[in-house]
Amino acid sequence: MLSIVVPAYNEGEHIYENLGIISSEVRKFTQDYEIIAVSDGSSDNTWDEVKRAVSDIPGIVDAGYAENQGKGGAIKSGVAVSKGDIVGFIDADLDIPASLLAGFYKACSENPGCVAIGSKMHKDSKLEYPFARKVFSMGYFIMLKILFNMSCHDTQTGMKMYPGDVLRKAVKKQRVKGYAFDIELLALTTGKKAKIIEMPIEIHFTRGESFGRIKMSDVFKMFTDTIGIWWNLKVRKSYAKD
Repeated sequence: MLSIVVPAYNEGEHIYENLGIISSEVRKFTQDYEIIAVSDGSSDNTWDEVKRAVSDIPGIVDAGYAENQGKGGAIKSGVAVSKGDIVGFIDADLDIPASLLAGFYKACSENPGCVAIGSKMHKDSKLEYPFARKVFSMGYFIMLKILFNMSCHDTQTGMKMYPGDVLRKAVKKQRVKGYAFDIELLALTTGKKAKIIEMPIEIHFTRGESFGRIKMSDVFKMFTDTIGIWWNLKVRKSYAKD
């Protein structure tokens, strides 16, 4: 079974249509799936539109809540209720097209126990992406290479798939609710010797600003959270106690 978690914050204008697109794309390669839509304390009609999608679109599951927690919190909540042998996530705005899910599913199905992650640095990736984000991604990659020495080149792209049992155990230890949740989950899952497969992606950036909804305060917290993950994982080894 495949579970896809879709975190959404104030996506009321497009979420119903986009959930339909995701469902349609997933049905092309499997009939055994669930799409877990998580309205992360949205202040618009996102949650209402998710509930409408549950009634109209095959496979949609509502896992929303009233108080905003951040993207990491939304992923954690969605994964916690998932049932899939393979569990993935995709951003609700579909800047990364849902049609790519098929390739990720194939990679995980043919390589049991692997983690498939989208990589902007893959030679076959196609990017319509602001220059400021490219610079930020490269700087963050260098930081992660120094701290965690991971074999992958990009941890922040919003499409990934994991072995379901491994990911559900990892989110029980997850502490970060902001954007650094990606590196936390990868560190926790690859610490169990899960193999990482980097996948090419396409990004069609739809936000008007270079960083979209990400504020400088979010960027600062992402860096401090990342240092905290390194400290707790590598120095204090406190995750092992959870």
